[in-house]
Amino acid sequence: MALTTLKEILSDTREKKYAVGGFNMNSYEDSEGMVMGAARKHSPIILMTSMACVKYVGLHQLVGMVKGMSESYQIPVCLHLDHATDYDLIKACIRAGFSSVMVDASKKQYEENIADTRMIVDYAKQYGCSVEAELGKLGGREENVVVSDQEKAYTNPEDVPRFVEETGIDALAVSIGTAHGFYKAEPKLDFDRLDKIVKLTKCPLVLHGGTGVPEEDFLKCIQMGMSKINVGTQLKKTYTDALKEALKENPDDIDPRTFMRPVKEACAQEIMRRIDVFGSENMA
Repeated sequence: MALTTLKEILSDTREKKYAVGGFNMNSYEDSEGMVMGAARKHSPIILMTSMACVKYVGLHQLVGMVKGMSESYQIPVCLHLDHATDYDLIKACIRAGFSSVMVDASKKQYEENIADTRMIVDYAKQYGCSVEAELGKLGGREENVVVSDQEKAYTNPEDVPRFVEETGIDALAVSIGTAHGFYKAEPKLDFDRLDKIVKLTKCPLVLHGGTGVPEEDFLKCIQMGMSKINVGTQLKKTYTDALKEALKENPDDIDPRTFMRPVKEACAQEIMRRIDVFGSENMA
């Protein structure tokens, strides 16, 4: 089964009132655990890699590994490059077989964001690859991408229609009050802003910074038209907590599989919990 594009995987989400999870992967174990969990729920899944993950695992290794998982589990799997600012790396991922990329030019001025995003869209179309972009600046740290409290900015709804039309993107990440990483206090989402954005575009919308957002806020976002919800930080914690526990329970074991099986299962369980909230069960 070939990798699925972001455009394909989000095509009916708004109409059917569900969202597909975008989950940050870092290794073989967590990525297979995620796909395994999605398969149990017969749900599509978006496996996301950071620029740092691409460099750590290897570009072609990532593509081959995720393609293999898609074939083995027979569910729609999208391989997505998240928050990419290195345009050469973006193009390399597109050529290697990624089915989706995010070009993050959100720190740039509006006109430059449009121009840079359009350039990547034109390149990606040659390879049948989807493109996500961002308007507004989400606060917090996403590995090598850092936006301070002083730099963060909400998405201006009036900027959305022209941006979507002139760039030709397949999905738009919006800033409505979430942030990357763990929250110091419960986030307050700007639903009025989201409502205005939804009314101005049919482009699938993406909520970044999903770790720590209350379940009821997810449900409200999805009912209003959010199509993709990103979760990363929580999955890192799930992975490391499971690994620490397995090491503690088996101090004399030297077989790495003893420790990695619980890691994969913990990741699978976390994905299944998210799918239950996002409503994507049986949508594969």
